Amino acid sequence: MRVRTVIIPALFSHVLAFVPHIIKHGNLPVTNTQIYSETPARLTAEEEAAIQWDTFVKYQARGKWRGTWTTYDYMGDVLDTTTASVNLILDPEKNQVVHTHDMVVGSASSDCKTCFDSDSIKTIPVGTYSPGNLNKYRCGSVGMVCGPTLTRSGAMSTELVLAHGNGRVRVIFQHAPVWEQGVEPGSCPPQALKLFRTMVSREVLENSNDIDGPPTTETEKTNPPTRGNPKFFRPVPPYLWHKRWAGSSWTWGQQSGDRGWSIAELEEADAWHGRPTGDTSDVWAMRLPGILLQAPRVITTGRAGICRLAWLAEDDAPEGSADDGSTAVLLRTEASVVALEPVIDEENEVMLGFYPPELGSYRCDVLMKIGELENVSMLSKLRSMGEMDEQDESYLKPSSNLQSPQQTDTTISSSSPLESNSNASSSISKAPTVEDKTQPSERTKDKEPPMDDSGLQAIRNALKL
Repeated sequence: MRVRTVIIPALFSHVLAFVPHIIKHGNLPVTNTQIYSETPARLTAEEEAAIQWDTFVKYQARGKWRGTWTTYDYMGDVLDTTTASVNLILDPEKNQVVHTHDMVVGSASSDCKTCFDSDSIKTIPVGTYSPGNLNKYRCGSVGMVCGPTLTRSGAMSTELVLAHGNGRVRVIFQHAPVWEQGVEPGSCPPQALKLFRTMVSREVLENSNDIDGPPTTETEKTNPPTRGNPKFFRPVPPYLWHKRWAGSSWTWGQQSGDRGWSIAELEEADAWHGRPTGDTSDVWAMRLPGILLQAPRVITTGRAGICRLAWLAEDDAPEGSADDGSTAVLLRTEASVVALEPVIDEENEVMLGFYPPELGSYRCDVLMKIGELENVSMLSKLRSMGEMDEQDESYLKPSSNLQSPQQTDTTISSSSPLESNSNASSSISKAPTVEDKTQPSERTKDKEPPMDDSGLQAIRNALKL
């Protein structure tokens, strides 16, 4: 069960904490067992601008965020990697933040021991921000969203950011215009926007942990991050996502504005991070170590698309360590995107074009583990995570970076599910035979058709609505 309580604007700072608090609503104490239906008035434009600026400076405009920008295609394959830094430099005197990007365009290695390697850096100016002028950025606690924005190529870009300690995760989803099969591209307005590229960047502040560069497996081994800072390159088993979580949530809506909530315990229906393939067939998803991405495969007129990022920033502190008792930290953020809304000339009954894409709503959750799930077996956890076959418990579904609720016969037959040896005295897994490999494919073939990777079927279904 989850209980939410409204936080008045004066106590907005409590939303930024990592632990639940008892919050006062006026003169009445609000605890996890009391709910008041009263809703505080929306913040004024000046109050909202001040909160947005303070949050932006506190969590994002802290210096140079160095990382490796990894670009994936629709199938989850790596297209490109770039070493770069996002520079958000605060000028206290002018009370403004200068935004630039440093791109490594070349490097030179030295053979002598007394010399240093050098990189050729290209600095790209991005913008300047001030209170009340954050451009397309909107902040919420440790999270931030930028967009949706249109690029010069005509694609739509939506950026999500989560910060924790001296590190952060930044993701950019890009959707491109598409047309139905048989329709000449460009002969009419776009009929939908289809996801075609995703960029993921794990970033750390410059000179943090005595490391001058992006985080890597080697740097984390040489200088292990301290408690309160993320360790990006570590094994994260899927079941670690399935825990009891509590904390706080920051939401924003076009009508309600910024609001804060206290989450006594996250309910199962809201635990979308535990369903890596999403809730519908139109969800594109990819799972990286400690990171889960979800985005709409196709965005059409009249339907908002939800882009999501979840990050297990820290695990439970080791027993017997100085931080023993500190529990895992889960950060989540999601943005609702609205696009392809037509501009209609009602007098002449013609479409003049499209309104610019806009942000419909935003949410950021800061959660801490408060315990294990009770009365839930490991098989139930695996099924809820999409890892276990619903009909045959002896088969584990193949894991992949690109999580799709529909698998093609080729993908399934090429995997190697494990078969339980029921004849042995103990449960021992063995490699499947050729006949074994075809069984999951045959079951899937009878239940559902192969996935159309082009996304055109989803477009047709949407256009029929």
